[in-house]
Amino acid sequence: MNPIYAAMPTSIFERMSALARETGAINLGQGFPDAPGPQDIRQAAADALLNRSNQYPPMTGIPELRRAIADHYCAHQHIDLDWQSEVIVTSGATEAIAAAILALVTPGDEVVLIEPLYDAYLPMVQRAGGIPRFIRLEPPSWSLDPAALDAAIGPKTKLIILNNPVNPTGTMIGRATLEAIAERCIAHDVIAVCDEVWEHVRFGGDHIPLFALPGMRERTVKIGSGGKIFALTGWKVGWMLADAPIAKQVSKAHQFLTFTTPPALQWAVAEGLGKDGSWFDAMRSGFAASRTRLIEGLRTTGYVVLPSEATWFVSIDLPASGIELDDVTFAGRMAHGGVVTIPVSAFYAENPVTSIVRLCYCKDDATLDEAIVRLARVRAELVSP
Repeated sequence: MNPIYAAMPTSIFERMSALARETGAINLGQGFPDAPGPQDIRQAAADALLNRSNQYPPMTGIPELRRAIADHYCAHQHIDLDWQSEVIVTSGATEAIAAAILALVTPGDEVVLIEPLYDAYLPMVQRAGGIPRFIRLEPPSWSLDPAALDAAIGPKTKLIILNNPVNPTGTMIGRATLEAIAERCIAHDVIAVCDEVWEHVRFGGDHIPLFALPGMRERTVKIGSGGKIFALTGWKVGWMLADAPIAKQVSKAHQFLTFTTPPALQWAVAEGLGKDGSWFDAMRSGFAASRTRLIEGLRTTGYVVLPSEATWFVSIDLPASGIELDDVTFAGRMAHGGVVTIPVSAFYAENPVTSIVRLCYCKDDATLDEAIVRLARVRAELVSP
């Protein structure tokens, strides 16, 4: 067995979702909504399945979707793209991340990773022969100090992997920090792989893509997700945007991972990306209401919730909430108390923060209200009066 995978535990998301199924707990762990997704987009997929081709589409994606992606980013982020040479459709953002890493990392290259980090990054870097260099962020601000960048980047650095907006912290990386990252990428000839799947699920201002900053277009792979934008997580329709020379290389890795993505889903996502700005505003408003409902309910029952500007997630500070358990122990206790959460220590490869748990709020009101009742009951049992 390959030692990287042989030594790897099952994903925290799969473990906690299995625990939810086993115990009947409310699953506020893995990020998937209760709602079925936009009716018109699902109908477009059904119509395409019945009335369009179901054979292999082009490896880089159907032209309709690639054009729609280019038009979408022109309208929403003022990025001009050549859809034929700079847009590649993938089977989800995780496949895009894998393709980018496998195509760009040579054994011995160093890759800067920012913790807490999405758990797919590290094993793919290691499988490509890369050497991880970690930058550790801490609550409550989760801020990135440029000095930490300088300490992590060296002559062997090939990539920096950046998640913005950030899962699991729910924060957004501001312009000043992005400019500091861009400055160092340019100075050290480093490529940035930007996982920006939460770019539309934000409440703290406009999303700033690193791709659009001066000097970064030719050294950035920008990754997006139709599954996240339209809350259709099971569809696994993602994409990569990159300057043509980089796009050509990452497409070579993509062609031997999944090769292509179901065409009916591609046609449907293309229709969705053409929606006007009011639809995206309404989508954010709906999620914002659920976010507020969970945060206010948690605070009313004595939990301290960290600021959340984006994503479907909020985080509880356990010590500040009067709870002396570490995050793994609390998550296990809470699962048997009726709500599954995610311990944020799972997002660290070394020296983890063990005081924070993450909760997903993209659920219906009744589910959130019952989760709050159960969370309150467990806190009352754990905190001495």
